[in-house]
Amino acid sequence: MWTIRIRLIFVFVCSCLSMSLAQALTPAQALGMVQGETDSRLEVLNQALQEADAATAVFLQALADDAVKLAGKQVLVLRDGKAFDPVTASEIPLPALAEDVVSNNRMRGEIDAALAALKLLNPDDTIRLQAAMALAKEPDAAKLPLINKALKVEVNEQVKTALMLAKAAMAISVADPQERLQAAQTLGQAKSPEAQLLLNQQLSVETDPKVKAQITASLATIKSALAWGERLGVVFTGISLGSILLLVALGLAITYGLMGVINMAHGELMMVGAYATYVVQVMFRHYLPNMFDWYLLAALPVAFLTSALVGAVLERSVLRFLYGRPLETLLATWGISLILMQTVRSLFGAQNVAVENPRWMSGGIQLLSNLSLPWNRILIVLFALVVLIGMTLLISQTRLGLFVRGVTQNRAIASCMGVNTARIDTYAFALGSGIAGLAGCALSQIGNVGPDLGQGYIVDAFMVVVLGGVGQLAGTVYAALGLGVLNKFLEGWTGAVLAKIAVLVFIIVFIQKRPQGLFAMKGRSAEA
Repeated sequence: MWTIRIRLIFVFVCSCLSMSLAQALTPAQALGMVQGETDSRLEVLNQALQEADAATAVFLQALADDAVKLAGKQVLVLRDGKAFDPVTASEIPLPALAEDVVSNNRMRGEIDAALAALKLLNPDDTIRLQAAMALAKEPDAAKLPLINKALKVEVNEQVKTALMLAKAAMAISVADPQERLQAAQTLGQAKSPEAQLLLNQQLSVETDPKVKAQITASLATIKSALAWGERLGVVFTGISLGSILLLVALGLAITYGLMGVINMAHGELMMVGAYATYVVQVMFRHYLPNMFDWYLLAALPVAFLTSALVGAVLERSVLRFLYGRPLETLLATWGISLILMQTVRSLFGAQNVAVENPRWMSGGIQLLSNLSLPWNRILIVLFALVVLIGMTLLISQTRLGLFVRGVTQNRAIASCMGVNTARIDTYAFALGSGIAGLAGCALSQIGNVGPDLGQGYIVDAFMVVVLGGVGQLAGTVYAALGLGVLNKFLEGWTGAVLAKIAVLVFIIVFIQKRPQGLFAMKGRSAEA
């Protein structure tokens, strides 16, 4: 492993440093970096970075890997059980009295930082960009010569801009006021949180009036630019929360909106879907480890079918005897929710279980310097849209959807026309429960999975259904997205608790003024 790493470093660094006239690593530099006090070793390290070559990178990696020994004045690099001269790379005998080179945490940190800085000379544009951005976040004036060297040979404009930002971050605290002034101007153009932090730190100690004025102006520019990122971030977070509420409420829109069943166990049906996802993950990890990144695709139908089966059993064994008796239905489903939670605790334990994101759901899209959209939340928004479209087509375009709408509007007439209303009730409740399972599968990708998972969403889901209009899918969509965005905007002003209270008060006032919700049912069904 160490040999492969050395070869990669040698190839990467040589390809870029061959264009410069910098001197190679000297025996004096190698010796100075391994003996003496930490301050003197660091001083030699910084000098070597100013004239860095491939041998310097290989030697620093050997120091980081504790693969360096010292025999008198001779520095040795160990590789594959053999000793090599760090300057000439020639093999030499390993003395019996050679001592290990010990580096404290401070020295190790500087070595790691130096290795990261040497990535500025990597032929890969992405690696150079990442290295420049890392140096801008943790500026060190000792790396300025390496920055300047990289700027001389850099051809990629994006990387060059990042290098200029890193250089400005290092120059903002130098002794020359003119350099600080130029650095403040450059950092103001960066419009990033890191630049804002550096300028705020320098403003507290700055004594030159011109530099201080420029820092203040740059901070105002950055604040104005970051404000848009914060606003868009709140909107995206609100849409993300709204999509989650939509997934949770879609199943409830059938069981409560279309069937009139106050199902207090709806949250626990979500929990069943989340635990089904966890079980599929465990099965893939043990039996199909090479296909682990695709476990979520298998978990979706499993979560749907598991929750649908549980819902069908509940409907046939308990709820079908309680139709038209809302209070008894509420109490019965509340008791069922407790049974389901205790069953899960007995099977999986009371602690949360870990559900991992596949690699293709990791990371995100960096739109602005302070706005990153995580892939897992983006995909959940798209997944909620797909589920909504599928459910809309199912209700409006299929035979089952026709029967569900017929039984909902007039059970007696539907029965007279040959519809098996008891079977349709079971199908509809299983469908709503299965969608709850899909919601649980999605929630497992962004939060903890535990026995109490459903308790945090059931009240919000009922509010969405009631606000949107009982039995109205379009109202459910508008209510879910609206409440999600409104809740996140209010959180920024009042905090999470007061935001929840404000949203609840808003819904109460709205229902008082418009009891039928955003979208009222049309026709005779509204009078039934």
